[in-house]
Amino acid sequence: MTEPTTEPPSGRDRLRELLDAVLSEENNRLSEMAGQAHASPFHFSRVLSRDTGESPVALRRRVLLERAAWQIGQGTSVTDAAFAAGYESVEGFTRAFARAFGHPPSATTAGSGRWLPAPNGVHFHPPIHLWVEEHPKGRPSLDVTGLQVHHDVDDTALLIRLAADLPEAEYRRVREPGRTTLTWDGPEESIAATLDRLVRAKEMWLASIEGADTPEHGGDGPESLRLRHEEAGARWIATVTDIGRRDAWGDRLIDALCDPPESFLLGGVVAHVLTYSAHRRQSVRHMLRAAGVEVDHGDPLEWLQGRYERDRYEHS
Repeated sequence: MTEPTTEPPSGRDRLRELLDAVLSEENNRLSEMAGQAHASPFHFSRVLSRDTGESPVALRRRVLLERAAWQIGQGTSVTDAAFAAGYESVEGFTRAFARAFGHPPSATTAGSGRWLPAPNGVHFHPPIHLWVEEHPKGRPSLDVTGLQVHHDVDDTALLIRLAADLPEAEYRRVREPGRTTLTWDGPEESIAATLDRLVRAKEMWLASIEGADTPEHGGDGPESLRLRHEEAGARWIATVTDIGRRDAWGDRLIDALCDPPESFLLGGVVAHVLTYSAHRRQSVRHMLRAAGVEVDHGDPLEWLQGRYERDRYEHS
């Protein structure tokens, strides 16, 4: 048998594989769980305990008790729930259930709380899924705005890198004649023009927020865009982070770069940038594919999972 590896992830969610092995209906013993995960019992227990703060047997027992509580609340008999949870007798199940929940199974109702204390946030989620709460070991809560801002910056950098490998003619080729995202920005008919607008939007809004003059319009070649984006992307993340820290989403910005000047809510500015950036990034993807470049979907779910797996690997 092979042991759990510490190699970088390759599209696999190793922790989910371990949890699946723990919670499989067919795996009642530690040796069976480890066998499904292609690991020795010792290493299986060590890796899962390290990653979840709970032994495989304890995690399985707790999650199956949570499932039993839900089943009983839905009308399943105590006897059926007991055997489904792997107990050999109703009496043993009743004792374990009462110790865990503070009341006997017979007192469980549909509205009863069904989650037990857990060191890892992993719980049963009906009808057959798992739910993972915010990690209790100091992991920061997931701020959706922050996620979108970081994903936007990372994804734009990826698209600029991919475009840099294109021949100049393909990079500047008009692929969507007449396409305009925002009328005041003009046509965005090529990969070059669309990437330029992606970066330019942040440069302009940052100048407005900072009260600076209209920034010079830099070059739109891949290397120039890369440098512009590195600078603007870092400032944009810092600016949005500061707005969130101060809870200043409702503050008004008087944008003197508009003619005549206009006022905007800071929260609206961030939403505006994220909305049209997402649109432009997908437009660039369509054009890159038309140019024969393989590119992913730009899905923040995949991006976030990749970051999570990399973080786990780097700290393992």
